Amino acid sequence: MPGTRKLGKPTDQRMAMIRQQVTDFLDKGRMETTVSRAKEIAPMAEKMISLGKTKTLASYRQALAFITREDVAHKVFNELAPKYAERSGGYTRVTRIGNRRGDAAEMAVIELV
Repeated sequence: MPGTRKLGKPTDQRMAMIRQQVTDFLDKGRMETTVSRAKEIAPMAEKMISLGKTKTLASYRQALAFITREDVAHKVFNELAPKYAERSGGYTRVTRIGNRRGDAAEMAVIELV
């Protein structure tokens, strides 16, 4: 379950947004978003990579229940998980980059280490 940030959305919309952002983040490896969204995305992305490290059918199905695209789940299990095999956590990095010009929201870059 994600953290306690509401992000100005009802639960179903918030979960759909987080699932989609985690999927896009794992696909591209880097994403620019607000700080609060980045802090919500990071633990979920790390959990998906940790599931990929176990390499069982049950963990693959559990990842597919959260990740919205099968090709991204395949990438997590076959490319990202072996890359972080000897690392026990901390697969993501959140770096603040300043305020957005339109509404002054604090922005951050989240990337795979």
